Amino acid sequence: MEFPDPPWLNQFRASTNSFLSQYEPLTLLLSPLFALLLAQILQSFFLVIHERGLKATIISWCLVLINTLTLRSRSYIGGNEHEGHFSLINEACSMFAHTNPLHLSVFPSVVRFEAEVVAMTAALLGSKEKTSGGQICGNMTSGGTESILLAVKSSRDYMKAKKGITKPEMIIPVSAHSAYDKAAQYFKIKLWRVPVDKEFRADVKAVNRHINKNTIMIVGSAPGFPHGIIDPIEDLGDLASSYGICLHVDLCLGGFVLPFARKLGYPVPPFDFTVQGVTSISVDVHKYGLAPKGTSVVLYRNHEIRKHQFVAVTEWTGGLYVSPTIAGSRPGGLIAGAWAAMISLGFEGYLENTREIMEASKSIQKGIQDIPELFIIGRPDMSIIAFGSDVVDIFEVNDVMSSKGWHLNALQRPNSVHICVTLQHVPVVQIFLKDLRDSVQTVKENPGPVNGGFAPIYGAAGKMPDRGMVQDLLIEFMDSSC
Repeated sequence: MEFPDPPWLNQFRASTNSFLSQYEPLTLLLSPLFALLLAQILQSFFLVIHERGLKATIISWCLVLINTLTLRSRSYIGGNEHEGHFSLINEACSMFAHTNPLHLSVFPSVVRFEAEVVAMTAALLGSKEKTSGGQICGNMTSGGTESILLAVKSSRDYMKAKKGITKPEMIIPVSAHSAYDKAAQYFKIKLWRVPVDKEFRADVKAVNRHINKNTIMIVGSAPGFPHGIIDPIEDLGDLASSYGICLHVDLCLGGFVLPFARKLGYPVPPFDFTVQGVTSISVDVHKYGLAPKGTSVVLYRNHEIRKHQFVAVTEWTGGLYVSPTIAGSRPGGLIAGAWAAMISLGFEGYLENTREIMEASKSIQKGIQDIPELFIIGRPDMSIIAFGSDVVDIFEVNDVMSSKGWHLNALQRPNSVHICVTLQHVPVVQIFLKDLRDSVQTVKENPGPVNGGFAPIYGAAGKMPDRGMVQDLLIEFMDSSC
């Protein structure tokens, strides 16, 4: 005997069917699956909070968000940090994070990685050409500053051995990197900074006037950090050769762009070991080489010069010791990451990257020239474009751009800012130019410092005749940072 359903059940069934009739059958099918997925996500969320704590979890997520939002302004690599090239170098770094090339026999694979990175980098910079002498050699370092420090130290000791110079001096243009100032302080070398010419290139005549019996080296950049302009390396090479002194070329920015730009047909003057007189070169793999941060290469024309880079200790009770760089222990993971980056991209990969970067750079340069209140500094040779203004305060413009998420470098003498164009900028060229036009108009219509901006600091520092006071302020600022 069957019993009829209770009236309330029939009413519930009818109401439910009426309500669900509004939705597609596929939606009704997927809803339970979505609910199950959501439940699993929530379960994972609460497990993470339980294991790490709420505060640590929130901070971690905030850092990921900040990285995502600011990546376009500070990274040379395209894409995001969780896929593609980023993923590759991160995996390579983690695989060899425990290794240390100081112990040659214990970690032979990392030692080989370093040798191959050096060889591949040298090949880009003329090592296979007869004019290089066929002995180009070098080492990996922690960055451009260490590469420059080692080149200066090696040049100092080489010139002491070769010419008996005991009161060393070096001559650099005012556009040369501040790492040379650091080297001069560390290694007790008298430093002469000479002017640049009207095109913001090293003034060869000014360099020549400062050469004396104590000069150990002169310096050129390809390109210089401030304005992206290549110094007259050939003329500097002739000068170095005629006096029998060293010439270091800073290719930290240009090393992985200029060889490919030349291949693409851009007018690139000579800058590498094919130039007679060049004795050492620094080139960062972690910039346009797209390797992990903390990877650079210092190269020498021959082993006779490089041997002065090494430190060997024989009287230590801990045993015999020899180290090629400033650091003793070095992170093998970074070396592996640099090797993986270069092998993965290859010549064609760097060539295509350079094509995109140079095209984006030329578009940005033209866009800036079309803004009547701005002017370009010199004639940029690569992907660094510096610009200033005689109409508005360029540092105030920079502050407004910072509020829009762009991070440009402030420069002095003349007051200006620059953008270093990378793969991150390729898809956002027009957005950058629009923001720049809008920022110029904002400052033009409402001049004055932006709350929290740096324009007043840079403006005041530029007007202080006592540079020692500016130096003291910088040291106080750094001393208060941690």
